[in-house]
Amino acid sequence: MIELSFFEGFVVAVLGLGKSGLAAAEALQRSGAEVWAWDDNEDTRARARAAGINLVDLYRASWDEPVTLVISPGIPHEHPAPHPVAALAREHKVEIIGEIELLGRADPDARYVGVTGTNGKSTTTALIGHILQLSGRQVDVGGNLGTPATALERVGMDGIHVLEMSSYALEITFSITFDVAVLLNITPDHLERHGGMAGYVAAKRNIFRRQSRPRTAVIGVDDETCRAIHRELLEAGHQVVRPISAERAVAGGVYVLDGALYDDSEGQAVPALDLREVATLPGRHNWQNAAAAYAACRAIGLDGATAAACIRSFAGLPHRQELVETIEGIAYVNDSKATNADAAAKALACYDAIYWIVGGRAKETGLSGLEPWFGHVVEAFLIGESEPAFAAFLEGKLPYRRCGDLATALAAATEAARRDGRPGAVVLLSPACASFDQFASFEQRGDLFREAVAAIPGTRGEPAALAAPAAGGTA
Repeated sequence: MIELSFFEGFVVAVLGLGKSGLAAAEALQRSGAEVWAWDDNEDTRARARAAGINLVDLYRASWDEPVTLVISPGIPHEHPAPHPVAALAREHKVEIIGEIELLGRADPDARYVGVTGTNGKSTTTALIGHILQLSGRQVDVGGNLGTPATALERVGMDGIHVLEMSSYALEITFSITFDVAVLLNITPDHLERHGGMAGYVAAKRNIFRRQSRPRTAVIGVDDETCRAIHRELLEAGHQVVRPISAERAVAGGVYVLDGALYDDSEGQAVPALDLREVATLPGRHNWQNAAAAYAACRAIGLDGATAAACIRSFAGLPHRQELVETIEGIAYVNDSKATNADAAAKALACYDAIYWIVGGRAKETGLSGLEPWFGHVVEAFLIGESEPAFAAFLEGKLPYRRCGDLATALAAATEAARRDGRPGAVVLLSPACASFDQFASFEQRGDLFREAVAAIPGTRGEPAALAAPAAGGTA
């Protein structure tokens, strides 16, 4: 856990006591700060109190005393309306920062790699960390992924912090200038929170804030929004710019064609790796992730052969197209992290005979845009709050069943897949929705899917043909 001695003797407010907020409060208290911590959820406050965190009702506190408010990224401080506590802090000219900002202030001499994008952040962050750790670098991995920033250790000039950065976190992190900043993609998400698409794009662009040579911007150019950002950064010329693509050759960058990864960073288009041989990175979206991770590690100073060798041993992440089990020739894939349609599309593109478990708390776009992949779906099994709307949307487009909950959907999908006997059948949990209607998190949703699959009777073994369309990545 990092030391925050520069706050010793000062009052610091902490709003939101989930994993990152609790870590921040603990680090601040251990460093001698007077912590005023609060969460709107009574059960969360009780857990914080049991952990020895000092609780103060920030709605009623005197805001003349705190010097800083550390706010959890999920709590709005501007759009659609500031949280009342954030409004009080701003009214009293108290700075509002995020938990990752504390790491930047505590370890200013470290090197920083930041990863953002609408989809693929976690896989890319974990893959960069895996490559650098396996190659012998001193690395800590965290941020929006897994370990809170304040639970990391100080690494100093010899070390590297690899951080997943959400759009929320980028808005409230000011001290870190990323040595390598990765922007994977941008599609509409969290629009209400950012005041629209322009605000969302602006938040993502913060990953490149204050970069100058030899710092490097790694940018996916497979969507128009990111292509425009790539052009703007190239024209400005402040930092090194490396484009990456999973669809086409890009001069001066890293790209994937038909599953083969090429390194053109020195203008020679060197074949580096056949990604079709890496089972934990299926599909075009993961090829983009791999290209970004490879480019980021090359920018840090790693040679291409070492980076490619490390990618081959990547184990993958839970809840992201995680092959849970193969039973009676049917693969069960946990893609619970697919909380919007764009993320679900990545999984639908990878398999040929899908029994699709879908639904939850729908995002703004619902299932719009998924139609090109419906040919891969044998039947959909609808769950959660979105069930009526999704049934209406799918009517006449593909067969579906209204199942209500995950257990019922899994049982129905298993029965249908066994009845049909299709080669390469996949029971896919890829909800295209947030989990909060029926679950505490996407992790809990995926864990329960895993547990339920483990209870299914039948012979375990390898799938006959798990990811037939992966080489093309499209329907």
